Amino acid sequence: MSYQTKLRTYELIPNENICFPIGTILAIKNKYEKLDFSGVFEKYKKKGKDINFLIQGLLSYKLTENLSISKASEWINRGEVLETFDLENFEERTLFRTLETIGKNREEIIADIQDRLFQTYNFEHTDVNLDWTSLVLYGDKSKLGKYGYSRAHRPDKKQITVGISELAGPINIPIGITVNKGNLNDMKHFADTYQQINDRLKSRARKALRK
Repeated sequence: MSYQTKLRTYELIPNENICFPIGTILAIKNKYEKLDFSGVFEKYKKKGKDINFLIQGLLSYKLTENLSISKASEWINRGEVLETFDLENFEERTLFRTLETIGKNREEIIADIQDRLFQTYNFEHTDVNLDWTSLVLYGDKSKLGKYGYSRAHRPDKKQITVGISELAGPINIPIGITVNKGNLNDMKHFADTYQQINDRLKSRARKALRK
């Protein structure tokens, strides 16, 4: 067995080569097709860039780099990445508009995604875990932004509250998300989170939640 005892390169020379996670991209495309997510989103954008390719690109970015939306635009707007998603160059605001569209229609979108999940997979149970948290806002444009109990220990900042629903282990698949004002306590937020997934629960899981 031989060991490397010294550096073989004394100077690193940058080049224009780029890399991106083709495995992640292929996994996203596979699940996107299997669950027919195109049918979920295509009705919300008829003109301009294909919303499904934009979403797939954004998902690929968030599962790797996971920085800002501005950075996501830079990441996707590279020749090789654009080609992978059959896109042409687009402006940063295009992604913001895409997210705005998703946000405005989030309840219908989540319901459609739930339909596809439960039609595709025969889950062994529908026991759920529910949890709530808060996210700090560094801007002041959100109408939901309010001062409240800050889990991030930033009482000086406005925040929003977020409720998450997931099928309990060993499934561990998220099936719902609710977003509310930053000053809404968990007990009141519970009603929104529960109603979003109530129809998906089998009787045993529904009775357990009521207890």
